[in-house]
Amino acid sequence: METVLVVGATGNIGVAAILGAMRAKRNVLAIVRNQASAAKLFQHVNSKEGITIVEADIISEDGVQSVVDQVRAGKLPAFQHVYAAAGGAYGATPLRELSSSELRKFMTVNFESNFFAYRATIPYLLEQKGSTSFTLCTGSQGDIGARAAPAISQGPLFSMANVACRDNEETSVRFNEVYLGTRVEVDSVASQTGAMKASDFASVYTELLSRPDIKSCRISVATKDDLTDLKYKKKITY
Repeated sequence: METVLVVGATGNIGVAAILGAMRAKRNVLAIVRNQASAAKLFQHVNSKEGITIVEADIISEDGVQSVVDQVRAGKLPAFQHVYAAAGGAYGATPLRELSSSELRKFMTVNFESNFFAYRATIPYLLEQKGSTSFTLCTGSQGDIGARAAPAISQGPLFSMANVACRDNEETSVRFNEVYLGTRVEVDSVASQTGAMKASDFASVYTELLSRPDIKSCRISVATKDDLTDLKYKKKITY
């Protein structure tokens, strides 16, 4: 059975990715901060079956690389797919008041963590003989611009997705960007706030894992209609 490595596994999007992978009959290798985070994760997905937990600091330059090293050493399950859902920093400081230190924090949490995940896992995915995939989740705040730091830190993710789509167009790695245009929260919170439920958003990844024809694309999700009819478009042009 194939395995999905989920980076940012305990966040709202990470929980959805895990649920999506489980529905697609894949095992999960979930990176968590600590055992307390793991306990919350199991509560949100309502299962431990098929999920392997590993602790690592994903905002550290070598955090995800340490996980890949353990996989190579046979200490953790091999994986064929990666879902990068790192981030979540969502402050409201106006642009004119944004300090350099706060901006750097947002860039580290929202952008660099995903870049580190890509850099650590792509060489491993490329070494495998079969088809593999890397999915990056981005958010529309980068286009809306309502919150300065979250918006600014999304911009580099868009560019990273463009580069990764081009770099992997002729490789065995199926890179895609899932562009989220609505708020997703774990079910227990979404039922109170009215946000899209993680269990509903999970269907996008379940479908994406079954669609080898979708490669180097942006899959846009804004409404519930987008959960059952994937809206995707090629990211690169020649």
